[in-house]
Amino acid sequence: MEPPKPKPPDSQDTSSAAGLEWRGSGVTKPRLSRSRELEMKTTLQELLLYIIFLTDLCILTFGMVSTDMYYLNKVMSTLFLETPLSETDDTDFKSIASITDFWKYVEGPLLDGLYWDTFYPSTTSVYPSHTSHIYYENLLLGVAQVRQLKIRNDTCSIYPSFRAFMKECYGPYHYPSEDTEPFGLKNDTEWRYSPAKSLSLWHWGRIGLYSNGGFTFTLPKSKNASLDKLSYLKEHGWLTRGTRVVFIDFSMYNANVNLFCIVRLVLEFPATGGILPSWQFYSVKLLRYVTYYDYFLASCEVIFCLFILSFLIQEFLKMKTLKKEYVKNAWNWLDVLLILLSIFAIAFNVYRTMEVARLMENLLSNSFAYPDFYFLAFWQTRYNNMISVNVFFAWIKIFKYISFNKTMTQLSSTLSRCAKDIIGFAIMFFIIFFAYAQLGYLVFGSQVDEFSTFQNCIFTQFRIVLGDFNFASIEQANRILGPIYFITFVFFVFFVLLNMFLAIINDTYSEVKADFSVIPSREFEISDLIRQSYNKALVKLKLKSASQTEDLYTLTHFLDHDDLATGIHAMVTLRLSRYTAELEKQLKHVTYRLDLIMKNLPEGSGTGDKK
Repeated sequence: MEPPKPKPPDSQDTSSAAGLEWRGSGVTKPRLSRSRELEMKTTLQELLLYIIFLTDLCILTFGMVSTDMYYLNKVMSTLFLETPLSETDDTDFKSIASITDFWKYVEGPLLDGLYWDTFYPSTTSVYPSHTSHIYYENLLLGVAQVRQLKIRNDTCSIYPSFRAFMKECYGPYHYPSEDTEPFGLKNDTEWRYSPAKSLSLWHWGRIGLYSNGGFTFTLPKSKNASLDKLSYLKEHGWLTRGTRVVFIDFSMYNANVNLFCIVRLVLEFPATGGILPSWQFYSVKLLRYVTYYDYFLASCEVIFCLFILSFLIQEFLKMKTLKKEYVKNAWNWLDVLLILLSIFAIAFNVYRTMEVARLMENLLSNSFAYPDFYFLAFWQTRYNNMISVNVFFAWIKIFKYISFNKTMTQLSSTLSRCAKDIIGFAIMFFIIFFAYAQLGYLVFGSQVDEFSTFQNCIFTQFRIVLGDFNFASIEQANRILGPIYFITFVFFVFFVLLNMFLAIINDTYSEVKADFSVIPSREFEISDLIRQSYNKALVKLKLKSASQTEDLYTLTHFLDHDDLATGIHAMVTLRLSRYTAELEKQLKHVTYRLDLIMKNLPEGSGTGDKK
């Protein structure tokens, strides 16, 4: 019988060979501890699970918005903001400057935009009577509402020398100065103050913060009746010297894209005289479940709720285990923030569904009333903003799972090491920055729009740093201080301070990178784990031998650390060690077989041979 072939070295021998240490000119190949490998596998599993959660969250957030929202806002803003008052007057809503322009606008472009009596050519109308379809596709919901806020007389002080010439004084709008007394004919809601009926927040205008009550009236369902009512109000002086703001609110629904468009046109009457127009167009999706894709999003919402529930339980267990140590980790604070924002999003979704159902029921029961969809649209946009912040932090959390990566370690080390230097530099930077902001506000604030407020000065200076500036307006405001301000600001802030900031980060990064190149890396990256698991799978499928896998892993490990010579030396030494071990096994096996053969030989044959 042929002696059995010796078995090749097993994986244990290979691992021991791979763990040899070369001294002198060689480098030690780090051996992977079992705990380290288990930790990395756990991290990788958590990362894959979190990617599933992040994918589900992104599907939900992108399902809330569409390009149709932009086009609907664009069409409506063009219709109500850019239509001229008449063929001979090019004034539009954006350029309204007087009460005369206001009445021309509401009697002309506003009514023309709200009431569409014509349809497509050669098309018979299939719409019910007393309904308006703006641009043929957008149903006007209920009727439009107009509301104004007034202030009382004697809300400001007149200099004694001018009291003989001015008997009345109407100051800027403030809630304590608001006039709630009936005026004019005093026989209807437009002449009597109506308190707020909804929970909508106050309106933040361009020059004031306005309450949600006021003197209100609604437009009739027909264009002619609306024109008669507006003419009646203009004739009897509905707008007075005390008027400080007028709101025009209406809503429409487009069934083709399942979107609500809520419009608010605002005209502020400052104490300086004139009118400051502003506007808000909200295209939102309030009816959630209509198409098959909507029901797919509903299933994603259920999965999202399950994820949040599991994360919530996990954080409670972590708090119970770590106790005070829990609050010392910044990643834990980020986890809590994500969970709280997600819980609020779930609660708002439930509330929105119930509130839309109630509003639709009221609208169907009385189509001659104003449906207050502005409240839902306002909070829907804030909800979208909150979700966008939630998605942003959800993507940032990925860095938690890739912190084992060498590049990420260098980045975090750089930021942590230069934190004190950056804080000290920031103090010096903002002292100079705010000094220039104060200078610009005092010198140019009364003549240049970019410097009209202190906040605008701050944003304008950031724009100057980025290269976006209007030097001509600064020079025109002050021909001496304007160029001095601009040149010195650019020199000290842009050329000096910003370069100092970059130098701090660059020097720290060079130090960190030098430290990492001197200290041998003992980290076991996720890429190493994935590569090793992939090679093991190939070995089990018999697509690659164990020796090839070990050689490839040894070489790629040193290639990842930018040491080709050491990698080749390690691979050659590893192969020599493996071949030496294999030859020793074969020699032991041959010696053992020879001993057995010699013992089984007869003594006589041995004697004859000797003779």
